[in-house]
Amino acid sequence: MNEDNKSVMFRMNVKNIRKDFPILDGGMIYMDSAATSLTPESVVASIQSYYRDYNANVGRGVHRLSQVASQLYEEGHTKIADFINAKEEEIIFTKNTTEGVNLVASGLGWKRGDKIVTSILEHHSNLMPWLRVKKKFGINLEIVKPKNGVLRPEDVEKVVDDKTKLVALTHVSNVLGLITPIKEIAKVCEDNNALFLVDGAQSVPHLPVDVKELGCDFLAFSGHKMLGPTGTGVLFMRMPLLESVEPLTLGGGTIDDVSLEGYKLKENYEKFEAGTPNIAGGIALGRAVEYLEKIGMNDIRKHEEKLTKKFVLGLEEIKNVEILCPDIEQRIGVISFNIKGLNPHDVALMLDNFSNIMVRSGYHCCMPLIKWLGVNGAVRASLYLYNTEEEIETLLRTIKEIARG
Repeated sequence: MNEDNKSVMFRMNVKNIRKDFPILDGGMIYMDSAATSLTPESVVASIQSYYRDYNANVGRGVHRLSQVASQLYEEGHTKIADFINAKEEEIIFTKNTTEGVNLVASGLGWKRGDKIVTSILEHHSNLMPWLRVKKKFGINLEIVKPKNGVLRPEDVEKVVDDKTKLVALTHVSNVLGLITPIKEIAKVCEDNNALFLVDGAQSVPHLPVDVKELGCDFLAFSGHKMLGPTGTGVLFMRMPLLESVEPLTLGGGTIDDVSLEGYKLKENYEKFEAGTPNIAGGIALGRAVEYLEKIGMNDIRKHEEKLTKKFVLGLEEIKNVEILCPDIEQRIGVISFNIKGLNPHDVALMLDNFSNIMVRSGYHCCMPLIKWLGVNGAVRASLYLYNTEEEIETLLRTIKEIARG
């Protein structure tokens, strides 16, 4: 065993981690974390505590319950900010990545002739909003189609020009698992005075992410993919942009003053969080971040790299299996594949029925990409901190049996 593997096993005790996820006690093998991760008991307990112990609205009252709820909700923003090395006022709580991207799409002032650059790798949530902006405002939309699915800085540099207002790209493909060189592309954007939005739904849960190092202007990600509850998400918005981007909705909590003639919005993240938010969810998302930090994002990354390599190399040895992207470098544990002659949904059902393995199948909200790759959907296994080498072996053994027919 090499030193890296020893380090992973010594620091990260997966057996103990799995105790925090009782849903796994019945022998289920969960490999659908790219869609929604499992939730540890401490995060569930934080939700229960809100409703049992201090159920009150935030920023609305001076009584003790409201004060406790408000403080913990604000602390949720602080924890997320620290997690990605941002300022607290740059963290906007949303429902999910989708809402974060749409907030930017609706809030930037567009004019005919503006240009947006994105790629064919994108989840529908980072493609459809730009298609709508194109239709509504008559902007130019450039969609990069990278060779072999690997997006390179030069691919973006070729199409970014002085008319480019925004570049919107995924940090990690939710189909191929490939990591986009965000820092290098951020430099291309900076050189052309273009804003840069990053879809971090698949990166923030699995990689150490520092927004200052990335150099992006916006980063959207979801709580339910990083051990948090569903209906929670984050949009990081670089400080100066808070003043120029219009909120998606207006209402209670967003204003400093209102008259019958007009209103004055708050100057921090609160102007983007209209109405009563998902208070318990925001608090719980902060608890999920604490859980990830306690384990260590670098150790989580090493653990997943080890599992991913084992799975990809094992798949390559199975006859009649086609991996959509077999590269084992610069990727996370998202692996999509097909078995010749079988529908992806049938394969997913057989994995469940034969070995209690939960995977995703279909288009993965990436129809343009899947069609471009020339396949009719795919089976996707996505790994996380609670998966084990033994589970990978079970998955490979079951796939081999299915492929054998």
